[in-house]
Amino acid sequence: MRLFIHPPPPSLSLYNIYMYISISQPVRGLSPGPGPLTPLKEPSWRRIADARDRYLERQQAKSAAELVLKKEAKRTRKKPDGGAKLSTSVTCCYGCGSPLQITEADAPGYVDPETYELKKRHRQLKTVICGRCKLLSHGHMITAVGGRGGYPGGKQFVTAEELRDRLSHLRNEKTLIVKLVDIIDFNGSFLGRIRDLVGSNPIILVVTKVDLLPKGTDLNCIGDWVVEATVKKKLNVISVHLTSSKSLVGIAGVISEIQKEKKGRDVYILVRSSKRWKSAFINAALKMMSYKDPVAAAARKYKPVQSAVPGTTLGPIEIQAFHGGGKIFDMPGVHLHHRQAAVVQSEDLPFLAPKSHLRGQTFPVVSGNGRHGEAGCGLAGFSLFWGGLVRVDVLKALPQTRLTFYGPRSLKVHMVPTAEADDFYLNELGSLLTPPTGRERAEAWEGLQMERHLKIRYEDDKRPPCDIAISGLGWVAVEPAAAAGGVDLEETTGDLDFIVWVPKPVEIFWYEYREMTEEEEELRPRWYF
Repeated sequence: MRLFIHPPPPSLSLYNIYMYISISQPVRGLSPGPGPLTPLKEPSWRRIADARDRYLERQQAKSAAELVLKKEAKRTRKKPDGGAKLSTSVTCCYGCGSPLQITEADAPGYVDPETYELKKRHRQLKTVICGRCKLLSHGHMITAVGGRGGYPGGKQFVTAEELRDRLSHLRNEKTLIVKLVDIIDFNGSFLGRIRDLVGSNPIILVVTKVDLLPKGTDLNCIGDWVVEATVKKKLNVISVHLTSSKSLVGIAGVISEIQKEKKGRDVYILVRSSKRWKSAFINAALKMMSYKDPVAAAARKYKPVQSAVPGTTLGPIEIQAFHGGGKIFDMPGVHLHHRQAAVVQSEDLPFLAPKSHLRGQTFPVVSGNGRHGEAGCGLAGFSLFWGGLVRVDVLKALPQTRLTFYGPRSLKVHMVPTAEADDFYLNELGSLLTPPTGRERAEAWEGLQMERHLKIRYEDDKRPPCDIAISGLGWVAVEPAAAAGGVDLEETTGDLDFIVWVPKPVEIFWYEYREMTEEEEELRPRWYF
């Protein structure tokens, strides 16, 4: 009978298996059998022993490797890199979010050393406002852009790359995003690629300044247009709200939506451009919330500074605003070089801020008898100057086509023949064409260096063919006279040809009207007013 080793019980460990085999093996050189022990051939016994040893070595090596890999995985396991979280260890100015400092008097966050030490001793640094915010709250025009009335070098001003780095951690956190958009400058204030920043977190889109739209504007059409534009940008939001921070219209609806969707998460207020309406919205929301929430009422005492100067908020401002937990983070906007506010002097910024309902300036003017007043043959061959910031050359247009300029009332529109446009601009810049205001600023003005050629096919006389938007200023509606003044002429379709001139960094957006597809209709978010 050959050597036979019984299989060990399944409950034995690896070490016990080794001992079981060692004890069960026959005496060297002998073979078990029914009779007396018989000698076992040396090669057969050696093969069995070598196989046993190799099996044990493989099992031990496998167990040791699994143990090492398990320990290594625990040691190297890290959370996904979502960027650095917002630091709360450094005390910041509650008005602008800049870290408090006592060394550079011309930089944001500066506090008098004696005041700083006194507040630090009493642990009241969170109630300190910096010198720059004090001046802004008293109406001083102090921008955050170096060379534009701001402090030297433009230190601490937020660039687009820095803002994205600060917000990169939101992808891996559970937050609620409130995205603000200016209805007067929709594309210019729209923060692009927001999904790369916030991941799958829910987004509430808040459209501000609806109180500045021309009187008689159908807000139903505005809401539908905003929803269509949002869907076309492939941005899925849970709701759209039309609001006014000044009249508090729509603010209650936004607060209700935030309370419904917050669910214990922090709320981040995001905006693309550095404008005053972000802080105005937060102040309006805190005012509405303070009626029922004592925590929000206490937060109003130390609220962000609101100013007409772009770039007021320079760092994230943490606001304790909810009784049940959670915070509001007022994030700084980005300084956008393509907006008109980036090219004018700080003294001329009030010209760009509309203070009341927009009132369209239409050209050519239609007289009471239905005939065009200033240009009997239409707009072709004429140039229109919108202050000193925009020039529109009409190369080709239908007789019934009209241009309506919607923007600040302080910017007047002047129409002259295109052949005289260059001389008219040089002679009237700084006096009739403002901004820039004054001869000194006009001489330092670099002029309208950037042009864009627009060719438009006009086929539907029942609706405007397009709008031409100037970033940071307003828009120009290209519309048929039949829609605006009831003029009925023979030619109703044709080509329109324009050249739009603006300062070099300023962008021009072109809105064309089209119907939504069935797929886009299904993805439409709800909108409220």
